[in-house]
Amino acid sequence: MTNSNTQLTSSEIAAIWTSYMNDSMNQCILEYFLKDVEDSEIRSLVQQTYDFISTHVNKLDQLFIMEKLPLPAGFGKEDVNLNAPRLYTDGFMLEYIGHLTRVGLVAYSGFITTSARKDIKTIFKEGITGVLELYDRATDISVDKGLFVRPPYIPYPTKADMIDSKKYFSGMNPFSNKRPLNAVEISYLHMNVRTNMIGGKLAISFAQVSAVEKVQNWMLRGRDITKKHIGIFAKILSDNDLLAPLSSDVSITDSTIPPFSEKLGMFLFAELCALGIGNYATAAGASQRHDLIVNYERLSLEVAQYAKDGAEIMIENGWLEQPPGTVDKEKLAKSKNKHN
Repeated sequence: MTNSNTQLTSSEIAAIWTSYMNDSMNQCILEYFLKDVEDSEIRSLVQQTYDFISTHVNKLDQLFIMEKLPLPAGFGKEDVNLNAPRLYTDGFMLEYIGHLTRVGLVAYSGFITTSARKDIKTIFKEGITGVLELYDRATDISVDKGLFVRPPYIPYPTKADMIDSKKYFSGMNPFSNKRPLNAVEISYLHMNVRTNMIGGKLAISFAQVSAVEKVQNWMLRGRDITKKHIGIFAKILSDNDLLAPLSSDVSITDSTIPPFSEKLGMFLFAELCALGIGNYATAAGASQRHDLIVNYERLSLEVAQYAKDGAEIMIENGWLEQPPGTVDKEKLAKSKNKHN
């Protein structure tokens, strides 16, 4: 696969390990979607996405074998129950693929920028091309079916303008008027409402089918956190006479039979937490009103604590797979002394 005998760097190992974990999980989810999807256009998109991810996982399989690296346990047939009744509507499947492709574009581009070997970069460049095609198609279908949630419209500016006062950055004083949101801030608020909506729907679906009380409670707590965060962001938009995205309540059926393993559900939601923290950090860095920055920082801490509690549940049940790492030299030395 490469003309070089150069060993993979830690960043390249991290890229292929992370990609394998996420894509083997989504392979299970999409296989389950394919069982139930009814709309012909959405079915075609789900099939195309499943085929793309399966091909990508196969490429990673070959790479692990070639490099003599242990294949991650990841996710497989034991993590999906194709006999479980339908849990998600076609509209949610479309929404999930839109989210999946947006995340994929960011992830694959990040993997390219941290890789040097040509074969690794080629895998993820091909990945970006495929994901971009899927994103375009998912967006087009969503628009055609009237399901696409557009960000708020604002008046076109009439000229370039410069910030002429430090008051532009204020916003913490509850007794003073806050300046109107700018387009960048609106964009991130809208995006974070949408991602919390997806997270909330997944949380309630996993709580609904889980047979483990700790998992149920953790997922319901996640649902409550997403509702709280949506409320905060929506109020900021509303205070600027802007509408927040509207959520649909018809995304989940009343089935209580789990289509996925507890391990898969916990891993997926842990990944959503990590993405949420990253989104909040990016939004805080791009926002110029101090109250927005403070909100993103404090809400990030809440999500981080929630994610930590979830990781503890996964460790207790043997569901949390450890990424490749370096050898603990001190532990190795002490172990050697014991055997001498």
